[in-house]
Amino acid sequence: MKTFNPGRFLVYILFSLSVVLNSNSTAQVPHPADVFGFTPGDDYKLATYDQMLEYYKQLDAASDRVQMREIGISVLGKPLLLLFISSEENMKRLDHWRNIAEQLARARVSDETAQELIEEGKSIVWIDGGLHATEVAHAQMTTLLAHKIVTEETWEMQRIRQNTILLLMPVMNPDGLDIVASWYKRNLGTPFETTRPPWLYHHYVGHDNNRDWFMNNMPESKAVTRVIYNEWYPQIVYNHHQTGPSWTRIFLPPFADPVNPNIHPGVTTGVNLVGSAMANRFAVKKMPGVVSDIIYSMWWNGGMRTVPYFHNMIGILTETSHATATPRFFEPDSIPKSVGGRRGGGLPTDGTNIFYPDPWKGGESHFSDPVRYMLTASMAVLRVAADMKEHWLSSIYQMGRDAIEKGETEKPFAYVIPAAQWNAAEEVSLVNVLRIGGVEVEKATKSFKAGDKKYPAGSYVIYSGQAFRPYLKDLLEKQEYPDRRSSPGGPPETPYDLAGWTLPMQMGIQVDPIESRFEVRTERVVEKVVPHPGEVKGSARFGYLLSRRTNASILAVNRLLKNGEAVYLLKAENSDEKKEEADNFVIESNGDSTQKRVQALSKELGLDFKGINKRPSAKMLQYKPARIGLYKSWVSNMDEGWTRWLLQEYAFAVDTLHDDIIRNTDLSKYHAIILPHQSTNRMLHGHSPGTMPEEFVGGLGLEGTLALKRFAEQGGTIVALDGASDFAIQQFGLPVENVVSGISSKQFFIPGSLVKIQVETDHPLAYGMQKEAAASFIRSRAFEVVRLDREGEGGKEDIPEAPAAPVEVVARYAAKDILMSGWALGEKKYIGGKAAMMRVRLGKGDIVLFGFRPQFRGQSRGTYKLLFNALLNATLNEPVPATGEETAGGLN
Repeated sequence: MKTFNPGRFLVYILFSLSVVLNSNSTAQVPHPADVFGFTPGDDYKLATYDQMLEYYKQLDAASDRVQMREIGISVLGKPLLLLFISSEENMKRLDHWRNIAEQLARARVSDETAQELIEEGKSIVWIDGGLHATEVAHAQMTTLLAHKIVTEETWEMQRIRQNTILLLMPVMNPDGLDIVASWYKRNLGTPFETTRPPWLYHHYVGHDNNRDWFMNNMPESKAVTRVIYNEWYPQIVYNHHQTGPSWTRIFLPPFADPVNPNIHPGVTTGVNLVGSAMANRFAVKKMPGVVSDIIYSMWWNGGMRTVPYFHNMIGILTETSHATATPRFFEPDSIPKSVGGRRGGGLPTDGTNIFYPDPWKGGESHFSDPVRYMLTASMAVLRVAADMKEHWLSSIYQMGRDAIEKGETEKPFAYVIPAAQWNAAEEVSLVNVLRIGGVEVEKATKSFKAGDKKYPAGSYVIYSGQAFRPYLKDLLEKQEYPDRRSSPGGPPETPYDLAGWTLPMQMGIQVDPIESRFEVRTERVVEKVVPHPGEVKGSARFGYLLSRRTNASILAVNRLLKNGEAVYLLKAENSDEKKEEADNFVIESNGDSTQKRVQALSKELGLDFKGINKRPSAKMLQYKPARIGLYKSWVSNMDEGWTRWLLQEYAFAVDTLHDDIIRNTDLSKYHAIILPHQSTNRMLHGHSPGTMPEEFVGGLGLEGTLALKRFAEQGGTIVALDGASDFAIQQFGLPVENVVSGISSKQFFIPGSLVKIQVETDHPLAYGMQKEAAASFIRSRAFEVVRLDREGEGGKEDIPEAPAAPVEVVARYAAKDILMSGWALGEKKYIGGKAAMMRVRLGKGDIVLFGFRPQFRGQSRGTYKLLFNALLNATLNEPVPATGEETAGGLN
């Protein structure tokens, strides 16, 4: 017989009383179904963002356990919401808990102070409703998660609310949520019910909204980054996704190899610990199909869950299956022998693998299933955060201390960004990228000497000894991805996303690592950096010279042209004039209005204008406001979106050209048409008939291809980026070939790295460039001119050479030391010395071929000018050859 325990009975009575009281206080809290008219997870039902906004407003008003804040605005103007959820007592002291989290993450306090903060503080946990709008469950799920945490009165939930502060971002891509929900509703009950929209589900970048987390080009990523790395410093960041491997229910950590060596091992093991806790919760709840250690690695920097690693935070990604509101049936007899096949055929489905011990056996699958799995995974993360509060607070502090000590004892001691840069506007961009990512940046107030070099005041100093040293080091130094193969001599294992991304290389900015200590007077950079105002020098009776070196000069020129100002390219006739031609735009003065515009641009963009009193002796060709057409297939294309964003950022007037517009419109109103990176098949044929609604099937076809060719032949310029160059070469019959086409990945492979290009800086399309630059090579292309062979059966033929092809090489891949950052196989043999960018004459017009993407993800700013020059030069009254001859030099 059990004996009566008065103490235990009293605890039971108090707990029961608290449940009753709290139940009364939460009785009026609305359930999502009260607002939506259905329960999230019901088949065929997707709530819109307006419905969610209404629900969260009601939830915020109904409970003291939740506080809703607006942290930003989406690209299309929707509010970005962040919910803070905890106990009523904790909610009264939010700023206090935030301050503790910041002190521990920055790790500048003493060990004694840190211990006090660890004992007092709360675990800060970030959970979001995902970024990828076609992964429809997570944004629906967060309404249930918020309701559950606010209202549930179990012992577990009370402990979670007591020990954690949850930062819940219900929807990270509200624009995309509505795009996808609208498309689903439009096609519900048709054969196209589960298709994806034929346009990007983020206005500019689509799926790449999860590739923007160190550049922060988009307002959504910028708003989140500000919260995580500058305000709240969560110890755990959980980013939901919904592309689980086939025949599984959810992927969760541990991740696959390799791990980036800049990541603290405490992060790696912490990720594994949380992943194990999640897997255990699923196992205990008899929820099968949980798989780990496949596909996703911990190498790449730039994702929502990977950037936290470099800030000593535990980044968690799960990929839940069943990314549709439509139910499915999986025939149990069809279960495959393995899942997640990348290594040796994947993991077996017989229950014998450590990372897939409880395989899913198929059967009915409903929309409620991914919602349920996401809720369970979220609860597992919150539970381990609450149970191990002191561990997570202590870990982030200790990892920060380790980073500071490494910076003070290992090389480099600091990085210096000199004030004088070739591409000065991007110096400011780089500093802002680092600053918004939480890096501590200083600005020199006086000139100083570091190492054997003198630096002027205004140079930026970034000490290595700081808590986020892994992030700093990873962005500023080269990556060396390991050569990984399943067998000796076998094909290489491809990295998840990219292998190299070093920002100074991509942006064309000089950053000097300084090994030894030095003295300098500085001030902390705490606000967004803007360019230092430029100068307008000298008398300007004729006009002004503007250097082409900085990307900002293109923005200035486009604004001037839009306002009716006359801007020219100098066409040099002799070598003395050549340097001035390549280095400067000429702006003709039209009196006070020009002067005011020049002065305003100088101040805003940090540009220097030099006044000139006489018309230059060289011939001048006048630019016009560029009218650009941008091809947009009905097969949604991220490169199109990035290109559209970039053109708008630099004030180019751009129209979207769908297939039918190209086929049926007079294209002569455009100076240039851009074909963004896309496969020839996608461009020609688009969606196959019967796979999408009728208005979205098909591609350019023969008619559209001929229209583009006529456009060029009649004087237009077509710019083809990376994959689109295959289309241009094949369909227009250009005397050029892609020399890496068809080569086995066992011999040549560059999956996503930075490679060195050598630029013909006296070519008009390369004006303003340095002689060497980094190009983003992502399974990209290299070119060679097709020549008539004068050999046969091993012997040379003494016959006249064929006429030179009308091709000019603007840039080449380096002949040696090609790889700058990342990983490459066979690069010297297959692309060494080959053309990376060409201009090919076609009739009266030009085809500009890029073997790489000069605007890749808004990162490769050191090659922007190659694209911009091609667009501006398309507006000139006559083409400007590479030298004084139409088909001169630069040929292979």
